[in-house]
Amino acid sequence: MTTRLPLPPSLYADTAVSPVATPLLDADKTVSVAIVGGGYTGLSTALHLAEQGVEVLVLEAQEPGWGASGNNGGHTNPGLKHDPDQIEADFGAELGRRMIDFSYGTTNFTHDLIRRYQIPCEARQNGTLRAAYNEASAAAIEKTAQQCIRRGMPVTYLSREQLRDMTGTDRYIGAMLDTRGGDLHPLSYARGLARAAISAGAKVHGETPALSLRRDGARWRIETPRAVVHADKVLLATNGFTDDLWLALRRTIVPVFSSIAATAPLSDAVARSIMPTRPVLYESGHITVYYRIDQHNRLLMGGRGPMRWIKSPNDVAYLMRYAERLWPQLKGAAWTHGWNSRLAITKDHYPHVHEPAESVLISLGCNGRGVALSTAMGAQLARRLIGGAKAEIDMPVTGIKPIPMHAFWPLGVTTAVITGRVRDRLGV
Repeated sequence: MTTRLPLPPSLYADTAVSPVATPLLDADKTVSVAIVGGGYTGLSTALHLAEQGVEVLVLEAQEPGWGASGNNGGHTNPGLKHDPDQIEADFGAELGRRMIDFSYGTTNFTHDLIRRYQIPCEARQNGTLRAAYNEASAAAIEKTAQQCIRRGMPVTYLSREQLRDMTGTDRYIGAMLDTRGGDLHPLSYARGLARAAISAGAKVHGETPALSLRRDGARWRIETPRAVVHADKVLLATNGFTDDLWLALRRTIVPVFSSIAATAPLSDAVARSIMPTRPVLYESGHITVYYRIDQHNRLLMGGRGPMRWIKSPNDVAYLMRYAERLWPQLKGAAWTHGWNSRLAITKDHYPHVHEPAESVLISLGCNGRGVALSTAMGAQLARRLIGGAKAEIDMPVTGIKPIPMHAFWPLGVTTAVITGRVRDRLGV
């Protein structure tokens, strides 16, 4: 038997649309494709498979959106961690160009999908700001912006004066604005994706963890607590909650907690003084802070917090202090929620797609850009699952390479966070 865990104590859990029914699997099934993981990657892949008539089943240990998919910052940010020129240098002109076109198009893909399925998730496309508060970061961002502009992207580099008008603070000296970025309600979106997948013909089973996976004749056999699934093909999409279902896969990513604190709804005047045009913003620093004002005038501040589950905004008091530093008018504001979840960081900061055995596909490692990236990856993965190795996708398919000294990652992450905060304060 499985233990159903409550959702993290987030603003989203209190305000999301109702969940769709995802009954636990209690009878053996044979399907064309089985997907392990009911986050954005798994649900989007299931939707795109079902749209093409493929019999697909999703196994989720808790409920759709329980993990980082339903508990992230709500930003739909275009691109990858690395600059376009670096991507082409790493993967060559042809694949690199496809990766750039794909990754910078993920936000339009996601918002188009939301419109197509009329998913009620408070989605907006008011742009993404990548902002700098020191000269080194500003120079790096301006370099990125020029690479994007050279490729014809809707990107502009903004000055300190322009940023003051857009953000209500004089903290930033430069930023890149990409008008394709935006935001949404993450848990409502996850539930909407599940509903869309089910309406297209997919089966989604909550409270049904995959306990083991092995070859069984011509198919793959997945054990769950109450039933067995036989599948022609399998997708593993467990990201920050990856376990030992596939040998060594857990050691290819570092699961990192990202935390968010949210205010009660602010007055119209205060909300307008902070982010009048409602873009989302993430800082370019050693430790990223990101924030947005939602459709109900709440400020959501995110960043690195404790490497453990949290339950209160007091667990990330530094985010509240930083918000008051940016906007002194927030002093005395009520902070109502504090929560976190685990996301997956890869050593090279690229998303990883693996094909470790015939008819097995793995996708993980969104590196903090999961909302739009994992949604768009669903269509790519569906194409690969249908067409096999001859069906090219716009991301590299690589071998599984465990991170050396992986057992020491908790200490390494904690040290990196402390060091990064000190360096950010010193401006180095």
